[in-house]
Amino acid sequence: MPLLAFDPQSPTGVVVGLVNNMPDAALKTTEWQVRDLLSRATGDDPVALRIFSLPEVPRGPAGLDHVRLHHEPIAALWRDGVDGLIVTGTEPKAERFEDEPYWPALARLIDWAEDNTVSTIWSCLASHAAAYRLDGIARQPLGGKMFGVFACSGAADHKLLRGLTRWQTPHSRLNGIAESELAAAGYRVLSRSAEAGVDLFVKQRNSLFVFLQGHPEYDATALFGEYRRDVRRFLAGENEHYPELPSGCFDAAATDALLAFRVRALAARDPGLLEQFPAAAVGRRLAAPWRDAAARLYRNWLDCLRQPPARREAPARAAA
Repeated sequence: MPLLAFDPQSPTGVVVGLVNNMPDAALKTTEWQVRDLLSRATGDDPVALRIFSLPEVPRGPAGLDHVRLHHEPIAALWRDGVDGLIVTGTEPKAERFEDEPYWPALARLIDWAEDNTVSTIWSCLASHAAAYRLDGIARQPLGGKMFGVFACSGAADHKLLRGLTRWQTPHSRLNGIAESELAAAGYRVLSRSAEAGVDLFVKQRNSLFVFLQGHPEYDATALFGEYRRDVRRFLAGENEHYPELPSGCFDAAATDALLAFRVRALAARDPGLLEQFPAAAVGRRLAAPWRDAAARLYRNWLDCLRQPPARREAPARAAA
């Protein structure tokens, strides 16, 4: 079923809010990915999607125009509320969360979500921020980019994993959280990967907080687009090291084409060389084998929103 436009005068079904804090270049793509995934997951029950962002996230003119035209003011979220919330992160610029310009606003959102949603999904970098805000669990640098599509398997029995045992999930991050620290703080790890570590974990407080270190919402082109961006940054001198290929993403022919381009780029580091990057040839060979599992995960999450458990009584927190 297609997603519905939110009508405050006659709300129908479940209302999901997306707080999209992704960098400007990924704003539109992220919203399309989430819309597509929720559309796959809704079944026959209506779901309305509302889109917001934190104004404190730094943006250029194009990003500001997109937010102005396509996002609701964050004040509307505080005023109206939603049943469920999806919060994305943004590319980290500082070593500490407290040094990011948007941290006070994001911390306020984390506090608000606990008392004003049935459940909230914290996606990738937002999962690290929420675990830090709730329990002081610090993200740890991985020493390299966790980048690719990784096999994951269920590690506990939970309603979110209904119908799922083994699946694949894209990951793209430079930091991670130790499973031992999560366990010590009362989090429950629901899935993990032999290569990528903890994948999905939860904590039930006033709201069911769902933490995804991966990106099940990604489409087939997302990891390839990030790889091409990192190649461009190398050719422009913004990064010192040529990026590694995302794991489990390309077939043999695409891998050969990309490695051949890498040889040329290392021999002659020139931004103009990006025009010869084999984007079209590789793009035709891309697939997204994780999409069915991702839709099942989000279908299970929407079911949690439709049939919420009894929650502790708690006064709603002011957002400002």
